[in-house]
Amino acid sequence: MENKKERAVLAGLAAASMEEHERSSEVSMEELAALVETAGGEAVCTLIQSRPAPEPRSFIGDGKVREMKELIEANECDLAVFDNELSPSQMRVLSEELGVKVLDRSGLILDIFAQRARTREGQLQVELAQYKYLLPRLTGMWTHLVRQTASGGSSPIGTRGPGETQLETDRRHIRRKIQKLEEELAAVRKVRGTQRRRREKNAMPVVALVGYTNAGKSTLLNCLTGSDIPANDRLFDTLDTTTRRLRIDESTEVLLSDTVGFIRKLPTHLIEAFKATLEELSYADVLLHVIDLSSPEWEEQSRVVDDLIRQLGAESTPQVRVYNKCDRYFGILPHGEDVVCISARSGEGAEALVRKLSQMLDRGRRRVHLLLPYSAGALLDTLNREASVQYTEYRDDGIEVDAVVQPELFGRVKAYIPDYAEPKEDWEE
Repeated sequence: MENKKERAVLAGLAAASMEEHERSSEVSMEELAALVETAGGEAVCTLIQSRPAPEPRSFIGDGKVREMKELIEANECDLAVFDNELSPSQMRVLSEELGVKVLDRSGLILDIFAQRARTREGQLQVELAQYKYLLPRLTGMWTHLVRQTASGGSSPIGTRGPGETQLETDRRHIRRKIQKLEEELAAVRKVRGTQRRRREKNAMPVVALVGYTNAGKSTLLNCLTGSDIPANDRLFDTLDTTTRRLRIDESTEVLLSDTVGFIRKLPTHLIEAFKATLEELSYADVLLHVIDLSSPEWEEQSRVVDDLIRQLGAESTPQVRVYNKCDRYFGILPHGEDVVCISARSGEGAEALVRKLSQMLDRGRRRVHLLLPYSAGALLDTLNREASVQYTEYRDDGIEVDAVVQPELFGRVKAYIPDYAEPKEDWEE
């Protein structure tokens, strides 16, 4: 039997006192409706309230709350979703007045993340974010339990006396859970650090795909690597980082990592919780910023991603802006030095992107064929540590080595390249 979809009424506030990016608009409400759909619900109706400032008690004002209640009853809705972040007391008031479950944008995004996380690490990160979201909201949830006082105070009969209230017990329990989850995530980071050092030793460059949610990152990963990672037209389809190998030329192979999509008004504690996944960005050699050119909001979406990249400390990492879905764009395509236009679904532009990656990662690296005398054996250790050694054979007359080396190491090994001659300057010809 098919589960009945929860029907939701959506509400947003555009207050003059709010920062511009916090205000609700037609576009942010469409995105909220898509989020509700991704969570498995159905957005039935939408309303946007304009006022000078949020109403402290009910956020949107009593008149709008009554209007929402009428919409909920008329459309048999069982959920009210707000585009803005609500305070714990506002959430409690709205739940009581509307008579249905109330969620804000942060709570909805967390719910989607909880459904989507597959790996242990992803689940840990979501759980941590959920507890951080829940902690300040406990007071509103436990209003029926009055804090106990030593003198009794005005506490109801049966709640006076020593000990702590359910609220305090729960707070303590959640703080313990948060600490434990942070310790487990620190262990995950440690493992990632070890894997990263091993990659660096193997001289395997890392290329990270970043972009707004649903920009086509997973489709691009499939297009470039021939993988079959699920790539659906819905928000937050990828939560756990997926990494695949990609050979970009005869001497270079890279690790291509798909990351969680970004979105406007992403909860702060969610960015914090996902730093273990997203910290890969600051260690990547190149970022591929995938932009959905078919979206009318692509400029705003790319600005949101740039802001989050800055927050994660990866703004100095070399970046290629990859304009995806260019086959659906009518107009002059974006162009520039680090810009590539592609269609990840059809494969158009994929070769140009691989060439661009090869240029950015080259940095003067060279493939060399060496014959090292046994007296220079220490150099082999250096090559194993600092270069990508692809072949080694011990012969009677020395050690034969094939490797890809950086320019600074090339100067030390060129003497061992058989028949090597320094290239002549133009004036020496």
